[in-house]
Amino acid sequence: MGRNWTIACLAIAACGGSSGQMLDAPGGGDGDGARPPPACDDAGSGGGRDATTPGAATLPSPTIRHLTILWPITGDADLDATVTVRYRAAGGMWRAGMPLFRVPAGATQGFTWDDRFAGSLFDLEPATAYEIELALADPDGGCELRTLTASTRPVPAAAAGARVVAVTPSTFAAAAAAALPGDILALAAGSYPTFTFARDGTAAAPIVIRGVTGTVINGDVRLDGRRYVHADGLTVVGKIKFNGGVGLAITRNTITTTEDGITTKTRAEDCYIADNVVTGATAWNEAALGASGANVGEGIEVTGPGHVIEHNRVRGFRDGISLLEDGGAIDQYSIDIVGNDILEAADDGVEADFCFHDCRIVGNRFTDVFMGASSQPGLGGPTWFVRNAMYGVVLSAFKLQRSSVGDVGLHNTVVKHGDAFGIYTTDVFSRQWFRNNLFIGGPGGTFNGYDNGSGAVLELRAAGAAVDLDHDGYGSTTGSFRGRFGGVAFTSLAELQAMTTEVHAVEVGLTVFAATVAYPTPFPAHVAPDLRPAAGGTAVDRGLAVPGINDGFAGTAPDLGAYEAGSSLPVYGPR
Repeated sequence: MGRNWTIACLAIAACGGSSGQMLDAPGGGDGDGARPPPACDDAGSGGGRDATTPGAATLPSPTIRHLTILWPITGDADLDATVTVRYRAAGGMWRAGMPLFRVPAGATQGFTWDDRFAGSLFDLEPATAYEIELALADPDGGCELRTLTASTRPVPAAAAGARVVAVTPSTFAAAAAAALPGDILALAAGSYPTFTFARDGTAAAPIVIRGVTGTVINGDVRLDGRRYVHADGLTVVGKIKFNGGVGLAITRNTITTTEDGITTKTRAEDCYIADNVVTGATAWNEAALGASGANVGEGIEVTGPGHVIEHNRVRGFRDGISLLEDGGAIDQYSIDIVGNDILEAADDGVEADFCFHDCRIVGNRFTDVFMGASSQPGLGGPTWFVRNAMYGVVLSAFKLQRSSVGDVGLHNTVVKHGDAFGIYTTDVFSRQWFRNNLFIGGPGGTFNGYDNGSGAVLELRAAGAAVDLDHDGYGSTTGSFRGRFGGVAFTSLAELQAMTTEVHAVEVGLTVFAATVAYPTPFPAHVAPDLRPAAGGTAVDRGLAVPGINDGFAGTAPDLGAYEAGSSLPVYGPR
């Protein structure tokens, strides 16, 4: 795994530069509207299997703040085609997006995918029309400029001028049976039994079931098969289940459960799950840890495309937020998991397993989790892990198992027990691209049968083809700097830089943070610390500029980790 190994990396091939260069994209930097579209030179002479033939580019399942770009192709057997991206709000100035990722056809765990380019636009405005320009180039032949349009979805809300129907426990059944699109069922304080709702709203006129302080549902809320129904402000002693729901909004609820919290076990679509407090029955102790531990329940669980799961506080489950696995995984793409506060998950903080492409795990905070973010496996990618902050991880910050393919890790901060970045199965993972992350570990141990290492900064023995890491910060409170990256063992930062793709890696310690941060032992549970970097510290100005991801950074380059130095702490959990 030498320095030149990056040539094969999906991200570098897509981004058109070596691992040390700024990623280039059409349109230049933020607000660069003066530049023309990129030149499209189809002068290549290779042809044949190496030339690219593009299919139909699409923007499937827009969410509230992100757009997915999917462009299938044939050809390009040598993987040297690129697609650069620029975008703008209708009538606005062009901005550079991150170039699309080249995803070769592949298969794992019974799933297959075709050759494609794929990627996302991040941090967009809700309910806004965008124009996207894609420039495909291949030196072997194949060049095309495509312009697409799509709109982000609005944040779900009741219809303007909606009829408000006052409801009490004794009148709820009749009011629910008679509800019409656009109605707000205003539930008074009181105790309500479990219910199955049987009416549908429309996208423009949803039916809203709204509670107040003291509105308690003693049992499950069932929204199976419902369309455009909102459950808002309820206290639920049980679960909210929505098998097959479309356009549902589940917001501002307080859920206490001994099973799952908010869940669909079948394909649902475009649901919005936000600002809930979901508390499960799994205790945070050693016996609970791992797939076979004494744990129960999924805090929030979905399958199907277009879901937005944001700003929830989820505590005390087997998995905090999860997708379905194996045969249950259906159309798991264009899913946003953003701004959540995830605590005391005895298996995975976020289980993004069997993501088809463009699941975006962005800006979440994990405190006391066995595994941080799971991709077991990614199905070609990209599966995005961006600006997440993790403290008190026991085993692995990123669970890249079952031959995961196509994971992207950008600007994450990890402070954990044991090895700083370790993956301990023999499943070979491949085509990962990580930049601008911070990983800090220290002395490890064995917990419920799982050994988290002895303080290596990297322990990635199963790293396979095109695993490309660079511009990351690593440290261990053991005082040593050692580890293994694929077939390469190293005992110093200089060896890591010289023998692997981590040419620009830096060494960091707990003093990299502005606040005092203690080394975490797994138990008892912790209060989440402030992991923002210290001004002028080792993490400052050491990152790679990535268009559409870290635009507007301060200083000469982006800072490593989830935060820029001096920035405000984001809101995690309910707003």
